[in-house]
Parts: sequence; C-alpha cells; structure tokens
Amino acid sequence: MQNTARPSVDEVWGWLAEVPDPEIPVISLTDLGIIRDVEWQDNELVVTVTPTYSGCPATGIINLDIETALRAKGIEQLRLERRLSPAWTTDWLTDEAREKLRAYGITPPVEGTAADGVLLDRARSLSGANMTISCPRCSSINTEKISQFGSTPCKASYRCKDCLEPFDYFKCI
Repeated sequence: MQNTARPSVDEVWGWLAEVPDPEIPVISLTDLGIIRDVEWQDNELVVTVTPTYSGCPATGIINLDIETALRAKGIEQLRLERRLSPAWTTDWLTDEAREKLRAYGITPPVEGTAADGVLLDRARSLSGANMTISCPRCSSINTEKISQFGSTPCKASYRCKDCLEPFDYFKCI
C-alpha cells in the first residue's frame, strides 16, 4: 500500500459491497453472500470467496473484479482464497439482495424448495405439488415455468399468465 495506514477490515468490506455481481449487476458480491471473510495476515489482505457453485463461469471475473477494486484503493499485498466448504447456499443472500432482485425483475429464491421448483415438504412433494413463484412485476402467482434453465445456470425461466411478462427465478440452492 502506498500510505502507511492500512484500511480497516470494515472499510474493505465497504469497498467490496460496491463490487457488483457480473451476472446480476444490481446486487453486490456481499449482497450475494459469496465474500466469506476479509482479514489482514501480517501485511497481506486475504479475501475468502465461496463461488455460488464450483463450476460457476463467473468465478474468474468475480476474482478479477475484487482484485481490481481493491488495488484501485491502494491494496498491494492481496490474496484471494477460494473456499468450497461449506458450499454456498441461497440462504446467504441478504434480505436487501432479495429486494434488489425483485425490483430488477428476478424472483428471489423460495425457501424450502429444490432447484427444480419442487417443494421439499415431503407430503406436498409426494403429491407432485410445485411451489408458487410470484411474478416480480405484478405479484401474480398465476405463473408457469418455461425452462429449468434461464439466462444463467442459477436461474429458471418463468412467464406470468396475467401480465404475460417473462421473468427469471433465482433457484434455491
């Protein structure tokens, strides 16, 4: 770093909160919950990142964006660590991220469901009941799944039967 006073961990967290997710730029990496830890180890800043899944194609870009943002703030000694365990889950999304997703036109994950949209409640699951996905635009629950895969692997494509708008559903993982 160029000056002698190194930034606090809280300050670094604040900077990371400004780094957008490359696939869903309305939420930050901290909103997404993939930044697991930030700490100074001697004079080196260590940022621990858990990808949304081990094969996420955006992982390289995310790491580059983190490095670029922190180097722009004067961080010279930086190490990014990848942590796969525990695996990322949509439970790590902040409440603010869920609202940002909805406002952006993406329905946030419905808890208690599998990624294929089936309720994990055993009784309902055995009956073949699917979860209710509401439209992020008009809030209607009169929706249908178009495809298990949306614009990214972590989303499914839906359509609202009332407002007729297509939208993505961020799958529960």
